[in-house]
Amino acid sequence: MFNPLSGLGDLQKLQQQAQQMQSALQKEQVIVDRNGVKVTLRGDQVIESIEVDGIIENRIADAVNEAVKKTQELAARKLIEISSQQK
Repeated sequence: MFNPLSGLGDLQKLQQQAQQMQSALQKEQVIVDRNGVKVTLRGDQVIESIEVDGIIENRIADAVNEAVKKTQELAARKLIEISSQQK
């Protein structure tokens, strides 16, 4: 007999792996220093700091992080929209 819930274990395992990866990425850093601009970015694509000619400009980092968050929310809404149309 077909059990529609049989894939739940796999889904939970994938979710746990995704959470572990997200946690690991948050601990990593990438630093790019070019033409007087230094950007420190976490592995999960969150800007920790932006420095321009030795002056920390976290207003820029905050604005970019907010823009990235909004694009992620937009992508999530579009995914839900597309998923609901395919049913």
